[in-house]
Amino acid sequence: MTFSIAGRCAKSGAFGVTITTSSIAVGARCPYARAHVGAVATQNITDPNLGPLLLDLMSEGLSASDSIQRIIKDRPNIEYRQLTAVDRHGNSASFSGQHILGTHGVSEQKDCVAAGNLLRDAGLPAAMTAAFALNAGEHLAERLLRALEAGVAAGGEEGPVHSAALIVHHTEAFPLVSLRVDWDDENPIAKLRRLWEDYKPQMGAYLQRAIDPTQAPSYGVPGDP
Repeated sequence: MTFSIAGRCAKSGAFGVTITTSSIAVGARCPYARAHVGAVATQNITDPNLGPLLLDLMSEGLSASDSIQRIIKDRPNIEYRQLTAVDRHGNSASFSGQHILGTHGVSEQKDCVAAGNLLRDAGLPAAMTAAFALNAGEHLAERLLRALEAGVAAGGEEGPVHSAALIVHHTEAFPLVSLRVDWDDENPIAKLRRLWEDYKPQMGAYLQRAIDPTQAPSYGVPGDP
């Protein structure tokens, strides 16, 4: 009931994840990233503990693969989990337990990894990583979102999706991009696209306000000089 891609921009060093699912508020529990460390998705029957734990291990210098192997060793209920990770060197890794729902698949590539379950086509993750590679000149958020849209074009889930999210972490402890559609009956991915298009021209200004408000543009609202 979920498909996602986690990725790294080799040029900027940014990390991010985009994801969609049939249940509510996927952005609240499944995508994780950390500046200078990596990006992670935890899905299927989700355990939100696993995202921060994987990032902690990668922050200690473990690879994406070694971090996942450490997490899954002797962990209760791990066969219900699907995990992906990309580390600071662009190495990708994944784990899909024996109880993953429906048709599922994974595509591990340099700088990105896509995975899904309850899919119409097991080839969907490969379509996502291909789209990610094809758009290497774009901002990481755009690359991830185009990959998600490629997943829809490749068949999507067996049923309708209702929520979607997009996160990117770059140089700061807080996200450069954090956009969510927590519930939509029609097309959450199209709404996520519109959010990104609206946010993109303002992204730099919000970052500047955090770094140095004296150099940041005004908000342009009544009462703001």
